[in-house]
Amino acid sequence: MGAKRIVLVGHCGPDSFALRSAMQSFVPGAVVESADDDDAAYKASLASDLLVINRLLDGDFSAASGVELIRELGLRGVASRLMLVSNHRDAQESAENAGAVPGFGKRDLYAESTRKRVRDALGLE
Repeated sequence: MGAKRIVLVGHCGPDSFALRSAMQSFVPGAVVESADDDDAAYKASLASDLLVINRLLDGDFSAASGVELIRELGLRGVASRLMLVSNHRDAQESAENAGAVPGFGKRDLYAESTRKRVRDALGLE
């Protein structure tokens, strides 16, 4: 089995740095990349294990929010697992209703529950 591929979608530079560090600590050896526009996100969804999508997208996206992007990717039948980063319970519920796996908020980035959710999404728990 090869290295897991995780793509951070729509995150600003500082958040991407923190998320990359967390993902690599949760999944040693994981390849962690970024996608900052629709085309990169869609291509990543075809060749990645997990997309970690920001609620408020930073970059060049046609979707108004991360939840909308999850809906759009779901309609396109992507193979990757999709996960929302948001502290807002209603956004998490909307993302899960749109097909995402349970996500996490930035304030819980280094929590054990976040590590478990990421590893579960990757089939590692």
